Amino acid sequence: MDTTNTSTPIGTGTTTIKSGNGSDTMSAAGQATRGTTSEMKGVTQRSAATLRSELSGLKNDLDALVNRSASMSDDELTQAHAQLMAKFSSVRYAAKGIASEASRQFNRGMETTTGYVKDKPMQSVAAAVGAGLVLGLLFKRR
Repeated sequence: MDTTNTSTPIGTGTTTIKSGNGSDTMSAAGQATRGTTSEMKGVTQRSAATLRSELSGLKNDLDALVNRSASMSDDELTQAHAQLMAKFSSVRYAAKGIASEASRQFNRGMETTTGYVKDKPMQSVAAAVGAGLVLGLLFKRR
């Protein structure tokens, strides 16, 4: 199999690979997106796990504070309140980070889909028609 990259204008995101039976065109942006998507999934999953553990810790601290609050002085309560608010701020920051990452992933998916539709309009229409037929048949049975 003879594999060569032809030069393409910058920004097209298309690489032509010639094989023995013709040439295939693959989107370099699509390949790059697949690689970064799996990396981003890992980061998001770690962030979500961190957020869950921080929320669990915050809940445990709040439960302990409620149980001890009757025997605490005003100064101790003020200090405990400040500590809980700092932890809450940390959890809120982590949640904003996860929401931001989800937004970036959604936007990247939209860009990839838009690029695919522009590169292969007939296949996109065929896929949409097929999905519409399947959904129509499913909802018709109910």
